[in-house]
Amino acid sequence: MQRQKVLINGKRLKQELEKFAEFGRTENNGVTRLSLSKEDIQARDYFRTCCEELGMTVKVDDMGCMYATLAGLEDKPPIVIGSHIDSVKKGGRFDGILGVLTGLEVVRTLVENQIEPSIPITLVNFTNEEGARFEPSMMASGVLSGKFDKNVMFGSQDSEGITFGEALAASGYAGDIENRLKEATAFLEMHIEQGPVLEKEALTIGVVECVVGMACYEIEVTGESNHAGTTPMSMRRDALFAANNLINEIRKRLSVLDQELVYTIGRVNVYPSIHTVIPNKVVFTLEARHKNMEIIATVKEIIQGLPSLGVNEGCEVKTTKLWERDTVWFAPELCQLLEQSAASLGYSNRRMVSGAGHDAQFIASYVPTAMLFVPSINGKSHCEEELTTWEDCEKGVNVILDTVLALLSK
Repeated sequence: MQRQKVLINGKRLKQELEKFAEFGRTENNGVTRLSLSKEDIQARDYFRTCCEELGMTVKVDDMGCMYATLAGLEDKPPIVIGSHIDSVKKGGRFDGILGVLTGLEVVRTLVENQIEPSIPITLVNFTNEEGARFEPSMMASGVLSGKFDKNVMFGSQDSEGITFGEALAASGYAGDIENRLKEATAFLEMHIEQGPVLEKEALTIGVVECVVGMACYEIEVTGESNHAGTTPMSMRRDALFAANNLINEIRKRLSVLDQELVYTIGRVNVYPSIHTVIPNKVVFTLEARHKNMEIIATVKEIIQGLPSLGVNEGCEVKTTKLWERDTVWFAPELCQLLEQSAASLGYSNRRMVSGAGHDAQFIASYVPTAMLFVPSINGKSHCEEELTTWEDCEKGVNVILDTVLALLSK
């Protein structure tokens, strides 16, 4: 088909974003819409209605993922657009749902401009991306891509002991395995950045080249408890002092590797945690992320070498790898199309990486995939203060629309 230049209806996009924010809106204008909760089901039902009003066929797979398809002139693998509807507790109004409504607004624009797509266009809502109710995150896309075992996922329990399988069965969104996303011409996911880079650099669009690799370790330091008032400093095996030394060494060694390396000590537990007792054990986590897996390999070497650094205050140090993932690179030709669309629309843009995980990283293992970011004000996400301007939302969807039209014209 011949490529046309059309733009979305920004006012309508804003109205839909506000409408979906009603499903689980919190007192401070955030959203709590946990996977397969009452609020999630309400949002799903409304999304289904919106799609069916456009003449789309809506199907559901065995993980509860929703697929709404606008038929194409040819029976070929679809262009897939989407993200997730669920949120974290007291999360924001844009995370996930913006990617789903991007697809909805693209289809609405095509229909109202009487543009018949040459191949089908499918909108997808992946179940339980956040993992806020049922761990792990990106559960459904992980099963679809063969990363997670379905039976294990169905046994995942929430805080009340309800399993994912039970919640899915009760939701009315337990579908057929035959409806799973198996192939596609392309998968496009638009998302808020969840970081400060685009806003700081006064840019509108981020073309995401990859989701960075990471490694997470637990480090256990074991010393000896004794009386805090009667034990001379020279005779102590203080696990907390040792942990402090190790953390300082970690910062010193990791800080010189690469300026794009990010690392976090996110959890620290001190035992027995009594002010009159010398700590006999400290357990802390260390997570590092970078797109270059050689950098991650160096980080792992540094972590594994911690027991032999000689700063351990006579304590024993044990390191245990909790998990890791390789960098996932997105389809270069799709990244280029997104970049070209942003430039043709006059929107400032840059290539960037994603430090956070997204469904796209799993789908990329078997479908050509790319992601687009729009700015997050103050870099905030997963909180009620999360905010992206309506103008940036509109511009991001326009880039996706233009990219879809480019794909349809091929």
